[in-house]
Amino acid sequence: MAEARRPPPPLPLSVITGFLGSGKTTLLNAMLQDASLAHTLVIINEFGDIGLDHLLVEAIDDNLMLMQAGCLCCSIRGDLVTTLEGVLRDLDNRRIASLDRIIIETTGLADPAPILQTIMLHPYLMLRLRLDSVITLVDAVNGLATLDAHVEALRQVAVADRLVLTKTDLLDGPPDAALLERLAALNPAAQPLVLGPGPVPVDALLNAGLYDPARKHPDVAGWLRADAYAHHHHHHDRNRHNSRIRAFCLTTDQPVAPAAFDMFVELLRQAHGPKVLRVKGIVALKDDPARPLVVHGVQHVFHPPVRLEAWPDDDHTTRMVFILMDLPPAFVEGLWRAFTGATEFDLPDAAALRANPLAPATGGLLA
Repeated sequence: MAEARRPPPPLPLSVITGFLGSGKTTLLNAMLQDASLAHTLVIINEFGDIGLDHLLVEAIDDNLMLMQAGCLCCSIRGDLVTTLEGVLRDLDNRRIASLDRIIIETTGLADPAPILQTIMLHPYLMLRLRLDSVITLVDAVNGLATLDAHVEALRQVAVADRLVLTKTDLLDGPPDAALLERLAALNPAAQPLVLGPGPVPVDALLNAGLYDPARKHPDVAGWLRADAYAHHHHHHDRNRHNSRIRAFCLTTDQPVAPAAFDMFVELLRQAHGPKVLRVKGIVALKDDPARPLVVHGVQHVFHPPVRLEAWPDDDHTTRMVFILMDLPPAFVEGLWRAFTGATEFDLPDAAALRANPLAPATGGLLA
């Protein structure tokens, strides 16, 4: 009986974002031709924003429709939590016969961070859904001008797990080197994917997350690609268009005390959460360094950390990747060094910060 009451395995969820005109409609339509997405729920803001009207054939209720490929399409007409809870309830009650995945497509002007926070923060959704990937589309023709003019486009690129260059067929040659350099400065680990003729590589696009460690933990190295961050944030600071966003990686060869790591994350989260666009990390803690901790955060919201059963490769270095907006990397680096035991002249160490009566309590965030 207890087995029957257990919730099913969490559904993988992916977010597709990109600025206005970047080609989200075209990509999503192409992806839905793949048989592996036959039982997928596609959530969009308005039906009119995406060219799927010709695929909608049967209304199930006011918000849910069945498409020719067998996929479900849902419009957000209110709170995202309410929409997702309703879908999961219908799935549990067998009003939806089968559902293997959810894809959320944002509007072109959206900052995707609130959607990610919703999935990572809500207790019920954390139990039922697993964030697999954030896919950001970038217009290869107008991408540079868009990044110059719109902070939303910068944020969309900065939080991505996958970058997809669109409209490359309109170029006379390869994508502009200046655009590729800009994308690398904003998000060094998310190497741009240029889609050629033929089927869309659905698995490569969607399965990028680490939130099911039994299945995904071999992807840690690619997910972090810490080496890609070694020099970018110095060059990035000199780029007048992107100087507000910086990407870099912190590392240490020594395991970190759990309490010190808790305090580091909590101080950063509470004092500067809105400026921390994305955090990814794999951390060796002193209590069990053979089983690293996977950390993932968006602004002030951190996904519940997961312990891997083993390191995914021979590199047992702690790596914390940060993408910041309007926050100097030097501040985070200094805080990190204080809590990982590095001593520096005329700067507080972890004990001094922890003893500070103004410091926030950790609350066992990552215990």
